[in-house]
Order: sequence, then C-alpha cells, then structure tokens
Amino acid sequence: MSASISSAGPITVGPPERKRSGRGRNYARRYWVFALPAAIVVAIVIVFPWIFTLYMSVHDWKVSGATPFVGMANYAKMLVDDRFQWAIVRTLVFTAASVVAPVILGVWAAVCFAANFRLRGVARTIFVLPMMATPVAVALVWTMMFHPQLGVLNYLLSLMGLPPSAWVYSSTTVIPTLVMVETWQWTPLVMLIVLGGIASLPRDPYEAAVLDGANPWQMFRHITLPLAWPFIIVAGVIRMIDALKAFDTIYVITLGGPGTSSETLNILLYQTAFAYYDLGYGSAMVVVFFVLILLISMLLLHVRQKQAWQ
Repeated sequence: MSASISSAGPITVGPPERKRSGRGRNYARRYWVFALPAAIVVAIVIVFPWIFTLYMSVHDWKVSGATPFVGMANYAKMLVDDRFQWAIVRTLVFTAASVVAPVILGVWAAVCFAANFRLRGVARTIFVLPMMATPVAVALVWTMMFHPQLGVLNYLLSLMGLPPSAWVYSSTTVIPTLVMVETWQWTPLVMLIVLGGIASLPRDPYEAAVLDGANPWQMFRHITLPLAWPFIIVAGVIRMIDALKAFDTIYVITLGGPGTSSETLNILLYQTAFAYYDLGYGSAMVVVFFVLILLISMLLLHVRQKQAWQ
C-alpha cells in the first residue's frame, strides 16, 4: 500500500480546482451589456462636450458666420492678452486665500467641536448652516450688507469707531471681501471633514500625553495635527477645486468689477463666450483652465498620497 501511494506522486492539499461552466462564461461575456448604458451616458455628457470644445478652440468660432480653422492662434492670443493673464493671477490669488483661510479656521473649529461641552450639538448645527444655503442666495444677502450707505457692516464699523469700508466697491478690497464670503460659507465643510477624522483617531496617545503632563497645544501640535493631516489634505483638495470653479458668488456680487478688479478666469471666459460671442477664444480658455485645474489637483493629490495613514 505504501508503494502505491509513493508511486502516485506528491499529494497536494487544498480546494479542488473549479472549472468554469459554459453558463458562467456566457455571463462574463454579457457583463458589458450592463455597463453599456453608463458608458453611453458618460460619452454623451462628458466625452463629447470636451471633444467639441477642443474642436471649437482651434477655430474662429463666432455665433454667426463661417468658422475657419485657425489652429493654435487662439492659444497664442493668450500669451499677449493682458486681461487673460491678470485673470489667471486673480484666480490663483483668490483660490489660495479661499483655501488657506477655511482650512485654518475649519481645523480650529473641528478641534473645538471635538471637545465635550454643553450644547455642542446645537452649536455645531448653527455652525454648518452657511454651507446649506445656495451660493446665489448667499451672494444677494452679502451684497446688501456690503452697501456703502445702507449696509449693516459699515454700521457695525461705525459703532466700533472705525471708518467705513468700500468692500466690493473698491479695487483694493474686492478680492479680500470675496474671500471673506467664501470663507464664511465653506469653513463648515472643512470642519466636518476634519472633525470626522479627529473622531476616528485612537485615544491612547492622548491618554499617554496627559500622564506625561502635556498641555492642549502640545497634544494638538504633536498628536492631533500629524494624525489628522491626511484628512486636512483631503479637505484642502476639495476646497481648492471648488474655489477654482467659483463663479456664481463673484458674478452676482461684482460682475467682475469694479472694472476688472475681480474678474477671475471663470468670469472672463463667460464674458468672452456669451457677452462678446467669441466662442473659439472662450473654448481655448476653457481648455487652459481645465489643464490648470488638473495640474494643481494632481499636485495636491500627490502630496496627499505621500501622507501615510497612521
């Protein structure tokens, strides 16, 4: 009996190999049928508009008349267009300020709301209310508050003995004022993301820090901030993409003014395409804007991937 076992070769232990039935192979071949409707919708809603935008960007596309092929002329025009270049600068400045301020305030608010105190739920609900309002409604309310004579903000400044401000009616204060509106509305979003991350952190490091006599600032600096950093990066990426696309708030409050002082790239390409009816040049701006968003997003996502989850 032992000879017969040894001659049979090595014995392998494990589950028997399952052969795929013909019915299973037929099901596998039919999977594409279920994915086809979604692929068609993506092609119609996303792929075709982008291809058509690229097509328009290399043509002198007007609302009426011929659309001759101009190649890269629309893109070359941007290199000598001061209005476009200043719009890029304003967009980057507005985006940077609209990311840094909400992230700093949002992290601070998340740390505050992570502590146990009376009526914490009510305070957190009130804090997130600005995020629930539509941007157009927010813009209309702030526009009334910014009025030089009738606005409540200048009235509050007068109560404190401060001179009135021109707010969005001055080229020197319009961008900081718009950043203030963005910060007021979207700091709650950063707070919610970071607060969720803080709530998931382990409690052992904090207990050890208390035993070692660490104060709240030391615990935040050496425990909370490093552990919650991946969540902060995620909040920063979301806020950056949203700030780059900001249009409705700026358009409703200032229309890009005074003059062109608040004319970001979104406002400029809208004016170019739908006010001046230069769809070819406007499409070229859209392509450049898409590349800009893609590069900045890839940079921030690279930074995010470099952070190890603790």
